[in-house]
Amino acid sequence: MSQVTTADKKTKPGCEVGFKTDPKLDLEIREKLIQARIGLLILHPFYGNLALRLKLVNADAWCPTAATDGKNFFYNTKFVDKLPDGQVLFLFGHELLHCVYDHMGRYDGRNPQLGNIAADYCVNGDLVQNKVGTPITVVPILHDHKYYNWSFERVYDDLEENVKKEYVDIDQLLDKMLDEHLESDNGQGDSDGQQETDENGNPVSKAKPKISEADRQKMKDEMKEAVLNAAQAAGGAGNVPQGIKRLIEQWTQPKLNWREIIQQQCQSTIKSDFTFSRPNRKSWHIDPILPGMDNDEKLEVALCVDMSGSISSTMIRDFFSEIKGISEMYNDFSIKIWTFDTEVYGYKEFDPTNIDELMDYHPQGGGGTDFMCNWKFMEENDIQPKKLIMFTDGYPWGSWGDELYCDTIFLIHGDKSITAPFGMTLHYEEAA
Repeated sequence: MSQVTTADKKTKPGCEVGFKTDPKLDLEIREKLIQARIGLLILHPFYGNLALRLKLVNADAWCPTAATDGKNFFYNTKFVDKLPDGQVLFLFGHELLHCVYDHMGRYDGRNPQLGNIAADYCVNGDLVQNKVGTPITVVPILHDHKYYNWSFERVYDDLEENVKKEYVDIDQLLDKMLDEHLESDNGQGDSDGQQETDENGNPVSKAKPKISEADRQKMKDEMKEAVLNAAQAAGGAGNVPQGIKRLIEQWTQPKLNWREIIQQQCQSTIKSDFTFSRPNRKSWHIDPILPGMDNDEKLEVALCVDMSGSISSTMIRDFFSEIKGISEMYNDFSIKIWTFDTEVYGYKEFDPTNIDELMDYHPQGGGGTDFMCNWKFMEENDIQPKKLIMFTDGYPWGSWGDELYCDTIFLIHGDKSITAPFGMTLHYEEAA
């Protein structure tokens, strides 16, 4: 896979390495892999188009199952020989998704071994849900319905917590990893693994590759282009897995600053009209008197801050400062604020008489996460804002809330792959 780690994984039970390759068997395995790529192209065009770009490389010398760096598909002949055709499709899909999601590029100081485990849960879950081949049973793999549609970062955080509480044994999980994760190299690297050609002229890798950061970034850029081309060949983004669809949207849609969008959304609640009671100043130097805009209608928004996650005081201050700046554009406004975890705390309303106190508001909470408590609170207190803005890490225990109650904006910090099931999703970034 394209992910490179600083830690080796133990050879999987029942998988051999370092044996003398049988040339006849190798030819049969290569044909089996070629047929699998054709099968993917027919049954799952998105995966098939990506698989066609991988060069098949024998890696019996060091690879117990399979691996890829984004351009080579390294395989163990004896392992692939054990797999039924449907499981070979699954194996190809597994390697491809690691490259597509660039899990290694998202480690950001995380434990490499635990990151590799989280990545396997994510890709195996995607493949099972999208019925790409059949799950591999020849060796144990990491698969849990619990992690369906979870982001890599969320799976990692859950695993880290369970390891700390000793609910799971990391060594047992490592034994269930399907493929071989390649190593990083801060120097030039050896992304081909000392490749040679066998008596049939086919490539053979004699050593486990090491990939430099420069090579990894190049492969990432090439994979991004390949994903966009494969999606187009498959009939558009609508014919790819949901996780890939989100990636494509992130790559292709214009990125607007969350501050600008919130300002636009707040302005959209005001039905401004033309009025001669406030003439347009630009017309003062000419004879005709042009009407100005009447912004006297009251701005009404509600803000709730999720205190169960890692929202820092700096983030909250940044958020409140932006809202305060927006409110100052209007003659009258009502800004209702509260914080929450599994219940609501610190409800307060701000208007033109006390808006300067907004920056002194003290958030409360810090327990679990129940988004629905906000809607219960609004209903019980007869609060129905024109716009509800929730600042959150995007990890509710259950429901995201009541879609029909009011227009909702979810401002999510941290995991940029999270999209709320309704309303508008924005992702928080600190000001440059």
